[in-house]
Amino acid sequence: MSTNPKNRLEFSKLKNGGHDFDEIYLTYFDALYRYAYTLVRDEIIAEEMVHHMFWKVLEKPTGLQVHTSLKAYLYRSVHHECLNYLKHQKVKQAYESSYQGDDTQEENVAHQLQYRELVENLNHAINGLPEQCRTIFQLSRFENLKYAEIATQLGLSIKTVETQMSRALKKLRTKLADYLPLITWFVINIL
Repeated sequence: MSTNPKNRLEFSKLKNGGHDFDEIYLTYFDALYRYAYTLVRDEIIAEEMVHHMFWKVLEKPTGLQVHTSLKAYLYRSVHHECLNYLKHQKVKQAYESSYQGDDTQEENVAHQLQYRELVENLNHAINGLPEQCRTIFQLSRFENLKYAEIATQLGLSIKTVETQMSRALKKLRTKLADYLPLITWFVINIL
């Protein structure tokens, strides 16, 4: 099956970023968000699923070959993002239910100390981010603003906000790699 030249053109626009990306993003975001919401039933998670899908498209080094329409490809990609999220939630719940009641007092004290160390290192890592990157990360994660709201507030494009968020998350993952088991435990047990 040959690829429709129009699909190649649209994905080259996505790959090259700029106004073309913004146009495609703005054209499809609302509908993709509503679709994701029907699957995950959470506004913030639905938005994250759509953002994550667009980011994955942008990260592909060789571009994409689409054998269907751009719209169909985007919907299918969001569908897979949501299914992966829901599978992760099931695993998290299974682990949580098997872990309940196993904590001893010593384990709680150790976890509290590790938590304090994690918070200290997390704050240090966030403060080590470049100013714009740090501001965007804090607005997204601590003030729960959507990427579009951050872009409007800071006078940036949505793509710039997404790029800065991606950089922030990569840097934090690198700096906090040693704490991944503790972060996982904390997320599972606290959230």
